[in-house]
Amino acid sequence: MKRIFSVLVENRSGVLCKVAGLFSRRSYNIDSLAVGETEDKSVSVMTIVSSGDERTMEQIEKQLNKKLDIIKVKTFTEENSMCRELMLIKVKYQSGNRSDIIEICNVLNASVLDMSSSSLLIQICDAPEKIELLIKMLTPFGIVELARTGTLSLQKCSENEKAK
Repeated sequence: MKRIFSVLVENRSGVLCKVAGLFSRRSYNIDSLAVGETEDKSVSVMTIVSSGDERTMEQIEKQLNKKLDIIKVKTFTEENSMCRELMLIKVKYQSGNRSDIIEICNVLNASVLDMSSSSLLIQICDAPEKIELLIKMLTPFGIVELARTGTLSLQKCSENEKAK
């Protein structure tokens, strides 16, 4: 099972290291990790995606809540949250298959940012599953380089929030 931990932390040096160390010491796996400031410059949000059994996920949440630098931990599943990831991918092309690559990009809502005589630089911002699909579709053409941000996630709006 996968869980998404949205962790509000104090924006100070060493906090990321402490949180990563918690996972490392207990042999918990981090599938994805993204960190950035919130609207308050003294607070950052860490989005951590991890997988394991129910007991492991509960232990991760308990351990995170014990850390002094952590302000608040929210836990959600993929079903009750909106997840997005950004990826830049450079793909080789030849004149005969360039239109195929562009068509794949159009279908998956990716965009071509740059091109040379032999490669295309493509951007996509979408759900992690769509990112994986784009990688799978572009692999036969020859991936030159790839960079991903990791998953960002917020809990879906509740009916009370939508009414405001």
